[in-house]
Amino acid sequence: MASLSVGVACVLLVLWMVVPSLAAVYTVGDTSGWTTGIDYSTWTQGKTFKVGDTLGEYPTFHTVDEVSSSDYSTCTVGNAIRSDNSGSTTVTLKAAGTHYFICGVVGHCGNGMKLAVKVESSSSTTATTTTTNPDFSYSSSNRSSFAAYFITCVALIVILVI
Repeated sequence: MASLSVGVACVLLVLWMVVPSLAAVYTVGDTSGWTTGIDYSTWTQGKTFKVGDTLGEYPTFHTVDEVSSSDYSTCTVGNAIRSDNSGSTTVTLKAAGTHYFICGVVGHCGNGMKLAVKVESSSSTTATTTTTNPDFSYSSSNRSSFAAYFITCVALIVILVI
């Protein structure tokens, strides 16, 4: 009976690790990264962003500011709702709606460093209403897909051994 309980616990551990890793991880701008002169509206085309997905950037000296729709449209810096200048920003999209990001360095937004991401709820395929106060978190270290994969493999090996 004890080995059955351990087996069930391992299966639950595997499920706990696999489900969060199903969220997509996007590198902003792909190989171009977060920089001036990139058309980020083109970059978002064809991508479906869902709650739980993360946006990351290549290590850079630029900032990533969450801003209102109007500050996004006018490239107004200094009114950020949230800001990160760690050089390796990861943003977890925690709420449906449109999320607005600009570089907080004066002039960079006007040179293309602005990104609007329409985020769908993870259980729906239709876009949701726009919000100017999206709920997401900045993190300078994201749990990597490799770590999730590694822990999942270890748990599967434990199940097979038991």
